[in-house]
Amino acid sequence: MFTNCIYFHPFIKSSKDSFKSRLLLLSNLTITSLSDSLYTLMVTNANIKHNITISITHIHICNKDIIKTIHYAVNLLFTKTELIAIRCGINQATNIPGISKIAIITNFLHVARRIFDLLLYLYQKHTAAISHELRRFFFNYINNLIEFWECPSQCKWSLYKAMNIETKLFKLLPLFPCKLSWEFSKKSKCNNILFNWKITFQASDLKRQHFLELCDVDNNLLELMYTKGGSWLKYLKYSNSLYARVTRPIINYTQIGEYRLRYFLREDFSCLYGEYSIEMRHHILYKCKRFNTYWNSRRDSISYFILFLEFNSRTFSFKSAIT
Repeated sequence: MFTNCIYFHPFIKSSKDSFKSRLLLLSNLTITSLSDSLYTLMVTNANIKHNITISITHIHICNKDIIKTIHYAVNLLFTKTELIAIRCGINQATNIPGISKIAIITNFLHVARRIFDLLLYLYQKHTAAISHELRRFFFNYINNLIEFWECPSQCKWSLYKAMNIETKLFKLLPLFPCKLSWEFSKKSKCNNILFNWKITFQASDLKRQHFLELCDVDNNLLELMYTKGGSWLKYLKYSNSLYARVTRPIINYTQIGEYRLRYFLREDFSCLYGEYSIEMRHHILYKCKRFNTYWNSRRDSISYFILFLEFNSRTFSFKSAIT
């Protein structure tokens, strides 16, 4: 929807200077919005405190006061509150007379994309809510456009820092009665499952035996997360078979010698090259000659682990699997 009028500019961390470059770019956008009457800058931020989600939107316009909007809700998903803030901010900005370009700065670019994805049923109501205003804005003048710029919290941008302080200092008003949304109930249940899993396996001797721990590009252990697309799912792109083949070795439930030894004792569970009496996950990843098409000692890194699976397309696949 409006593919030629809406642009997304994600932050890509390619070097140590990436944050400085993005900070400089955001500063230039701020200067432009304060000097160009056709330009407006919208900044959004959100925070959660005591199960109350707060989202603040600031709209900066040349020679005018800042337009501030605050949204807060009880027992609502962080994502949904941010969606509402972005949606309402767009409605406000597009109705400002004489504006032809809107720049939206957010740390939730993945959320903003969902508003314009017609295939996501859960977010179609947000699309429908702003579609009328967007049509009027874009049809009013052919060169009108909206740009989304991602601003990571590590950038420490001055406007973002000020909004973050304002969000945390906001005094909440009690809302009664409080109801739980279906999404919030699902999130609470999922958090309880993750918490119980961590408590159960934290001191277990089997922790490292079955669950494969992987590191991100900064050599930090990947946590069990599902927000913002998860901490490791984003590396897998859109291949369902790759999702399955990554998940199996992580939980050590895949058709290798270890698996057959546990569930099919009558089958052969040794390495096909005869190198080891039991074909184990560690042996396949680091030592087996059959799977050295792509070799790198950093198989505990999620990126190298995925490369290994891509170069060895049958690894950790069941015989009947379609790849």
